[in-house]
Amino acid sequence: MEFRIKVLFIFLVTSFYSYSQEGIPVYSDYLSDNLYLIHPSMAGAANCAKVRLTARKQWFGEDDAPSLGTLSFNGRIGERSGAGIIVFNDKNGYHSQKGLKLTYAHHIMFSRDELDLNQLSFGISGGVIQSQLDETKFGGTFDPIVFGSIQKDSYFNVDVGASYNYLNFYAHATVQGLLETRRELYTDYESDNLRKFLFSTGYVFGKNDNYTWEPSVLLQVFDKTKEKTIDLNFKGYKNMDFGSLWAALSYRRSFDGAQYSTGSGVKAQKLQYFTPIIGVNFNNFMFAYTYSQVMGDVKFDTGAYHQITLGINLFCKKERYDCNCPAIN
Repeated sequence: MEFRIKVLFIFLVTSFYSYSQEGIPVYSDYLSDNLYLIHPSMAGAANCAKVRLTARKQWFGEDDAPSLGTLSFNGRIGERSGAGIIVFNDKNGYHSQKGLKLTYAHHIMFSRDELDLNQLSFGISGGVIQSQLDETKFGGTFDPIVFGSIQKDSYFNVDVGASYNYLNFYAHATVQGLLETRRELYTDYESDNLRKFLFSTGYVFGKNDNYTWEPSVLLQVFDKTKEKTIDLNFKGYKNMDFGSLWAALSYRRSFDGAQYSTGSGVKAQKLQYFTPIIGVNFNNFMFAYTYSQVMGDVKFDTGAYHQITLGINLFCKKERYDCNCPAIN
């Protein structure tokens, strides 16, 4: 019985990480002026080099609750190229992963002059990820599939993507985990297909110089399981003498769900949660706080998810593009 329980545990953990969380998890970090974190084609796309540091914590009060930290830098190289680097550390219970990604992007300008924005970008990231399973705390009687030590395995993978920024409009498409590769940490229970497709688009509206509004959408598709989720986002900016104040609201919903038993029958539930974000851009500095709350009857914990993002813009061009385009300007 104990053997079967542990096999089931490993299968569930493996399914979750192989398809949903392998590499950098896609939360709402990208809404904190951090599109490069999920789209390699945005490396060096803006008129400033950008440093972004994020720290995320889930389920406060629970031992070994999920946490994520990322540090990224990207900027322009010459007139047509961009480069970037991302390091991250992701933990969830007995499982953790660390990674490094290096990015190159190429930007093609179709603008009539230097102030018009009409840019097509292509990017590629190569990354090394080390996954770790800590079995030292499993305890119990002898089990042939539990080694009782820290298991580690590393692998290489590639992300590719394209972006189009035209004045106030933008669209991005990215394939994460392009290569088929197996991280042999959970033996035969893992798939070698970690591929995930990301599509996002948005538009920035502004009637005057004081307020701008930015609706956007992000669609995620997991190749192996055909799972799909969608983010519906809305951001508002108030321009100030020192920079800007802004706030956002994001709603994520899965197209797939699961059934569960109740005292009166069977119900179905799909993943969904709301994420409000507040932020301030002060000169070349940026600060944002993100709060996420899962909705539904079945939840692991009533605690929410909290995230802090710190950023600084470097080597900015004096001339800004003549558009309402916060991710570029």
